[in-house]
Amino acid sequence: MVIPQTDARAPQREARTLLAAALTNGPAELVDFLLPLWAGIALGAGPTEIGVLVALEVAVSVVVRPLAGVLTDTRDRRRVAAFGAAAYGVACAGYAFAGSLGPAYGAAVLSGVGGALLWVAVRAIVGERLAADSGVYPRLMAARENGSWIAFVAGMSLMGVIDFTGVFLGCAVACLLAAGALLASPDRDVRPPAPGGGGDAAGLGGLGRRLRPMLLAVAFTMTAEAAVGMLLLLHLQNGFDLDVVEVALVFLPGAIVSGLLPGRLHAFVVRFGRARVVAVASVASAGFALSLSWAPGPHAIAALWILSGVAWAAVLPVQEAVIAEVAGEHTGRGMGLYEAAALVGSAIGALAAGVLYDTRSWTVACVVASGVILAGALITPGALRALRVTNFPPPPPPAPSEPVPAVVAPPQPPAEVAVPAEAPAGEGTPPRRHLTELGGHALLFALAQGALAIADLCWIADLAAGDAIWTLLNGSAPRELSGAEGLLYGTGRVWTFVLLGEAVVRGIRVVRAARRGR
Repeated sequence: MVIPQTDARAPQREARTLLAAALTNGPAELVDFLLPLWAGIALGAGPTEIGVLVALEVAVSVVVRPLAGVLTDTRDRRRVAAFGAAAYGVACAGYAFAGSLGPAYGAAVLSGVGGALLWVAVRAIVGERLAADSGVYPRLMAARENGSWIAFVAGMSLMGVIDFTGVFLGCAVACLLAAGALLASPDRDVRPPAPGGGGDAAGLGGLGRRLRPMLLAVAFTMTAEAAVGMLLLLHLQNGFDLDVVEVALVFLPGAIVSGLLPGRLHAFVVRFGRARVVAVASVASAGFALSLSWAPGPHAIAALWILSGVAWAAVLPVQEAVIAEVAGEHTGRGMGLYEAAALVGSAIGALAAGVLYDTRSWTVACVVASGVILAGALITPGALRALRVTNFPPPPPPAPSEPVPAVVAPPQPPAEVAVPAEAPAGEGTPPRRHLTELGGHALLFALAQGALAIADLCWIADLAAGDAIWTLLNGSAPRELSGAEGLLYGTGRVWTFVLLGEAVVRGIRVVRAARRGR
């Protein structure tokens, strides 16, 4: 298979966009998690007022997303995404300084608008390289999930020190940095063709009809994911009496796995096909949801949530890639419809989970949730067949060891790049990129450990303070820690060894690459 080389600056544009996605998704997920708690504690809002606050942001997002798709297709996508990130940052600052429900409602509206503009444009920018690299959407999911769990670790570690106001302001700063990264990314070398007649917004109806099978599958998928997540949240709070930080730590391992695996799972999509991988992942996820009804405690639930995260990491990038392929040059509109369907599904799932948990047993709720997930094993493969998209995407090309200079040859057709049939994972990555990525991971690790040190929960700080033998042999603090503090302390310790393992693996690959070069 051959692929046309159309935009030399597209990889750099994608890299900046993925950085912005990580910087913004973390604050978005953290704010969504903390918003009901903050409204109840800081503003004294009742359950109905909290529900209105959360629903307002969702409603605005659903309404604005199709319009954001039109803007994404007709304006500079970098600026649309940057404006969305900046608007979301201002909304976070609004939450930080809101002293009553009125300003909080205003921040919720701005948050809905900003999130719509940001994520529709980001997904469209990433989709620009889908024809040349089928792994772009798995990388986007990895960036989003990594940003999410890092923000949770940092936010929950510092919550007791900087309170809600400091956390919201930190989220605002991250969003503004993301806006700067988007504006600093290069523009497209190749402009998309102007949309055909009927007006810019008129194409939404026709595209929506074309995408209807996949939009239905997306709504089912997000209904199931939101329902399972809400059921777990309610059960951990009411069934096991866990506080907010402890609940977040149960979800944390699954979030880490969701950030590490999308790229690796894409190799199975390339080898076995989209329909088969989605069907197997849906069936497996349904089994995990069903087994939650017999989970004896939070540790078992955390393990099952990890397995569920693996399934979602396989399914969601496939859906995004299919939407982008079918939408073609109107990727912005397609992503606007995709995200609107996802939000509607999430709202339905959360509402249904709450009703089921209140009116039925925990076992019945898990059975119903697993049934909805199982329906995805039939609906999504059926949507793939109905849309007639390719079932076997091409493998992502290996990263070149050195930049390839552009060659201008006007009399000849555009240059074409042959895609290798298969490349071992990690072997095509140049040594410099290994070192750069390791340095980035080490920087994030250092920031998180600094936050843990401020909270006096850092295993490395105890190691440096002279308690090395105790901490190395026992893996615990030389003082009594329990509950959330103990889990945070243990997470920091595990992350230390994960980073060391990554350093060893990448070091071996760098040495191998150097030997091959000689």
